[in-house]
Amino acid sequence: MAPQRNAGTDAEAELPEYAGHYRLESCLGSGGMGVVHLARSTSGMRVAVKVVHARYAMDPEFRGRFRQEVAAARRVSGAFTAPVVDADPDGGRPWMATLYIPGPTLSEQVKRNGPMDPDQARRLMAGLAEALRDIHRVGVVHRDLKPSNVLLAEDGPKVIDFGISRPKDSELRTETGKLIGTPPFMAPEQFRRPREVGPAADVFALGSLMVHAATGRGPFDSDSPYVVAYQVVHDEPDLTGVPETLAPLVLRCLAKEPEDRPTPDELMRQLRSAAAAYDTQVFVPAPPARDTREEDAPEPVADAPEERPARRLGRRTVLVAGALCLAVTGGLTSFQLVGGAEPARKTTAAQSAPGGFGVWETVHGSEGGGMPHCSYGARRLLCARPGLVFALDPADGGTLWRHDVAGAARSEPPVVSGGLVQPSLDRIGDLEALDPATGKPVWQEEMPEYDGVRAVGDMLLLTRSDGTVTGVDSASGETRWSGRIPGQAVPYFSSFTGEPGEPSAYATSLSGDGNSTRVTAVDPATGDVRWDAELEGSLTPVGAADGSVYLLAGGVVYGDVKAVVRYTPGTGATRRVTLPVPVAQAEAGVCGDTVHLMGAGGSLVSVDMAAGRQRWRLETGVSQGSVPVCDGRYVYVTAPDGRLLGVDARTGKLLGQTRPRLGADSDRVPAALPAPVLAGGHVYAGAPDGTVFGVAGRDPAAW
Repeated sequence: MAPQRNAGTDAEAELPEYAGHYRLESCLGSGGMGVVHLARSTSGMRVAVKVVHARYAMDPEFRGRFRQEVAAARRVSGAFTAPVVDADPDGGRPWMATLYIPGPTLSEQVKRNGPMDPDQARRLMAGLAEALRDIHRVGVVHRDLKPSNVLLAEDGPKVIDFGISRPKDSELRTETGKLIGTPPFMAPEQFRRPREVGPAADVFALGSLMVHAATGRGPFDSDSPYVVAYQVVHDEPDLTGVPETLAPLVLRCLAKEPEDRPTPDELMRQLRSAAAAYDTQVFVPAPPARDTREEDAPEPVADAPEERPARRLGRRTVLVAGALCLAVTGGLTSFQLVGGAEPARKTTAAQSAPGGFGVWETVHGSEGGGMPHCSYGARRLLCARPGLVFALDPADGGTLWRHDVAGAARSEPPVVSGGLVQPSLDRIGDLEALDPATGKPVWQEEMPEYDGVRAVGDMLLLTRSDGTVTGVDSASGETRWSGRIPGQAVPYFSSFTGEPGEPSAYATSLSGDGNSTRVTAVDPATGDVRWDAELEGSLTPVGAADGSVYLLAGGVVYGDVKAVVRYTPGTGATRRVTLPVPVAQAEAGVCGDTVHLMGAGGSLVSVDMAAGRQRWRLETGVSQGSVPVCDGRYVYVTAPDGRLLGVDARTGKLLGQTRPRLGADSDRVPAALPAPVLAGGHVYAGAPDGTVFGVAGRDPAAW
């Protein structure tokens, strides 16, 4: 059979399989000059590869322009563009690979959600002014800044597509009679004097772009490009609908003469307050009608125990090695924290709800301390930051007590086990337990050397490097048993809330050939094996519900989840649901018979294990997210900038989000994000500026 003309790797192929060493996986978009593909490198890195149309590959003029695009993109690679990874402008099919940046274009966002509100528009203008400053600083003029060439990434706007950009010192000139650009976003000089276009043309385009972002139309609007061109050169712009706070600045950008327009630095000075707080906000549409479904009843909680005298012994503390504390704890929060402990700096006026849960926010410690790690137990929120564990009243955010601990970064929250607060289970050293009512130590014990610890039910399980496991009573600190787990060389345990009866501790070990995983469920009170199973694939347990355990199946090297597995030990039944598209480095949460996956790059996926299919997939636009948490109606995820996202669990529609709460280290991406905490129909979360806040879970659209 003759090969298809539109597939393959040669210069004639319109849909090539590879560009250099990059395998092309799917089409992200297509334009007049080429197709942009989502691709992966040999190592698994995701990139966006622009491959020129086959009909242009033999055109010398086009090759010159594409070569110039590659050079321009390389010159401006930085915080506000997609960095160039690789390129071959001289190949049979010229191509360029840039780092893949998830997120919608401004054009898609406005089309989907309508015009931005004034705060969103101001942040966008501030971010784009910074982008133009950096682009112009290296001597490049973009010349085609428009909504489809602006990506709304999680950490700010990215300017893409330098296809008709030109360095000031370029020898490649626009031919007489040819206009290159998009008329609604072209400056007057691009029509009148195309050879003399400078940086001010990009500022004019920014003004037009901002009118589009704020109103959904351009300042010069007509179905005819010829009419638009005349309006750009001769008419005054229509700024109807542009926020009053931005209109004067936008009008200056749209001045007819280049010298009358502000520079990007001038714009940044005018927009400084917005530039410091820029965030794309995943730009959610206006709130729909309020949900009339009843709010969930408050969750039952245990009574706080009476205060007991503490037994104090010597203390030693060492950081847990990251590889040794990789255990998933369902329903608990994982946060990254840095900095010292300080008193709470502010608490908003609380809106308390019946049952002792309310809407509020409070800040503990310095802004450089990272995200608080919180869990719910004993009728209070239990949170940790470096050097500090504290309890908050879920009704109003008031501080109930504070307890100093070793001051280092935290990866897990305090938890209640055996009726007491276990404050530092993400650290290795002497153990202590606190009275949840007062925060005072009830017991402290010096333990033999161990390498991992997990709270399961009313026990603490300590694992040594030789495979010995010690069971410690959480209520007293006394050792109940010690021994090895059959079939598990060195077991580091996972545990999950929501299991009926006594919870199990789960240990896994991969077979030598990597084709199967041994899963062992252990009784934490005795160390006895409850069940043991050999399951196909490389599996990681992520939750348990209704007598079944849920596991993720994926690659060992890059962590792409390819399938979700449900194993029911009572019957031995296994169900595997293969995902249409793997989810990279997924965090997972179990909600009944549904598993939600949050992947690196912002993909949020719902898998219905009862129906045996993927229910929906949402591209949130965030660079990463926390473990997803679900109350049956909504799925909640924490973003790196402190936003809490609320998604409809049935449809996958993004319904609402809280504002960003950036900290002093906003340029750093945390290794792990805190999962939201559900209690009493409310959602509680931590943010990078040290805030702990609560919102009503019944209506994310009203946040």
